[in-house]
Amino acid sequence: ELSYQKLVIKIGSNVLTRGDGLPDQERLVKLSNEIAQLKKQGRQVVLVSSGAVAAGKSLIKPGSKIDVVSARQLLASVGQVKLLNNYSEAFKTHGLVCSQVLVTKDDFRDKMHYRNMLNCFDVLLQHDIIPIVNENDVISITELMFTDNDELAGLIASMIRADALFILSNVAGLFDGDPSAEQSKLIEEVDAGADLSAFITAKKSNFGRGGMLTKCNMAGKISQMGISVHIANGTTDGIVAGIMNGKVRHTRFLPRKAISGTKGWIAHTDKYTKGVVRINAGAKTALMGQRASSLLPIGIMEIEGAFEKDDVIKIIDDQGNLVGLGIARYGSGKAGELIGRKNQRPLVHYDYLYLSQESH
Repeated sequence: ELSYQKLVIKIGSNVLTRGDGLPDQERLVKLSNEIAQLKKQGRQVVLVSSGAVAAGKSLIKPGSKIDVVSARQLLASVGQVKLLNNYSEAFKTHGLVCSQVLVTKDDFRDKMHYRNMLNCFDVLLQHDIIPIVNENDVISITELMFTDNDELAGLIASMIRADALFILSNVAGLFDGDPSAEQSKLIEEVDAGADLSAFITAKKSNFGRGGMLTKCNMAGKISQMGISVHIANGTTDGIVAGIMNGKVRHTRFLPRKAISGTKGWIAHTDKYTKGVVRINAGAKTALMGQRASSLLPIGIMEIEGAFEKDDVIKIIDDQGNLVGLGIARYGSGKAGELIGRKNQRPLVHYDYLYLSQESH
């Protein structure tokens, strides 16, 4: 039996949607009962659930004149209420209360938003409530969107420092070929940092935005942070207990040792970096070494773009490969003056430096 105390469980739209595109209410109730069992064992659970659009379809038919984005907004907005009501009713039978947390990608963009959100989860979990999270599809327009709810679930797992993330899809996990082909084998364990590109077909699941490729990329990143990731078939009865007791075959991404919450936040800020710092081979070797090292001005070759103290900056090697991300201790003006100089204050302290997995 796995001893996880804090879990994030992501339920995909393909688990909660029937073949005809309408909600699978029976499945939602079964999964809610399973989550209630975890709660009875004293565990904390955050649920990331898709399925609002399908729920909307059960209530309303968009007019023929509206475009795809508007239709999605309409269905998601109406369906979100229905989806939450369905969960609320299901959990009520166990004496449990759930809450709604709707987020957009922008909420992860800076430390203030991030801390606010973390505080919200903390207070909900302290009060024994099950937060149910979904992307705010109603106001998220394409470029602001998460790749899918898998990415969102990964961000939340790393933010609340969960012990594990369960991704429930309509396949049993990661296969070494097309999952529908008989000769394909299920890969049951994946080491943190393993290269998976050879195994993954880019074919997306029918209703979901994210295929196995985004699931695995995210699972790889999250397992690097010390969080176990399990990908399993959410349409299997008893799946949550089956993952916990190891009786249902699925894919598990083994965790690497945990990193600090701050480094976890930095790891997800790659889209918001301000400047780029190019370092020489010696500095790269030092940063990648066994001993914890900070980034010193003597190892810097060049600075591109402007940044201020506390901005997240990108660190690249002399070939332009990403070495990592870090929080600058002073601005680009001062950093520029100190390039190549000995005995100076680090530009990025080790505690605020996240080394990218590509370089390990």
